[in-house]
Amino acid sequence: MIQQVRCRAVACVAVAGVVLAGCGAPEEPASPEPVALTQVSTTAASAPPTPSAVPEPTSAPPPAPATTTQATPATSAAKPQDCPVPKSGFDCDFQRRFAAAQAYVANRPGTVGIVVRDRQTGAVWRNDHAGDLTWTASTIKLAMVVDLLRRDRAGAITLTGGDRAQITAMLHRSDDDAATALWSKYGGADHTAFNQAFPGYGMTSLHPERGFSKVYPYWGFQKCTPDDLDRLINYVLDKVPADDKRYILDNMRTVAPNQQWGVWGAGPAARPGNKDGWSEEEGGWVMNSVGFVGPGERYTLAIMNNLRGQGGYDEGQQTDTEVARLIFAGRF
Repeated sequence: MIQQVRCRAVACVAVAGVVLAGCGAPEEPASPEPVALTQVSTTAASAPPTPSAVPEPTSAPPPAPATTTQATPATSAAKPQDCPVPKSGFDCDFQRRFAAAQAYVANRPGTVGIVVRDRQTGAVWRNDHAGDLTWTASTIKLAMVVDLLRRDRAGAITLTGGDRAQITAMLHRSDDDAATALWSKYGGADHTAFNQAFPGYGMTSLHPERGFSKVYPYWGFQKCTPDDLDRLINYVLDKVPADDKRYILDNMRTVAPNQQWGVWGAGPAARPGNKDGWSEEEGGWVMNSVGFVGPGERYTLAIMNNLRGQGGYDEGQQTDTEVARLIFAGRF
């Protein structure tokens, strides 16, 4: 792996004993609707007896007064199911999971942006940091793969066997050297070819950062938001041609151990696939993960943890993985 200077390192494997790698509001709980108490209709009072035409003996006791039977109204009604974020469009179980994930990250180092999408219903839940610009780390490699395959299919470039091996290395083990080689070869004379294409894949907030490398823009020094990663993974699932999509998804489902965290935490029953990104940047470590979960890749999840100097690789990895577990474990 490559260790970068200027308070930042981007890498995918350990070098000299240093593990570095690349890439990479909550809604207010709604008050339950008031539920009317169950009313039970009361019984009408009995009419007093009609006096007999035959005089009663003077010694007979007077008739007892009639009583009215009163029904007791229900003192309580069943409480509605607890659905803390109804505007998200997700079922109540997911809503409770989102609330649990939000409560969890509130006590974790740094800030965590989260976006969850149901591709079948169109429901989306995003938390209060989903729009934060954060170092992409190696998550941007997924956008590079999309662009390279698109340009090759269009005939704008011709990928060699070596190029394709490097693309696989970027997806499988987040190889930084492969990313740099492909960026140099296909980035154009001014290095902007990739960045010009990235907004078309949903990364509309992506911003390359100056002052960290001789080459500008450079894949390793860019920022985006969790919303950008959400749009990127959904572009992959919805718009990439079938053969290329199958290749990308197969690689995301079979990543090397150094990427088996984050979205991977949804558990094997969810058949997750992800592209992770991790690096020590100016301002501290970032730990990011984006991918898909569930039958037919129904759900997507984007997480960006900016530790802001409050923790490191281990804390960030644990945070991202636990978020995925809280939201998806046991659903499949």
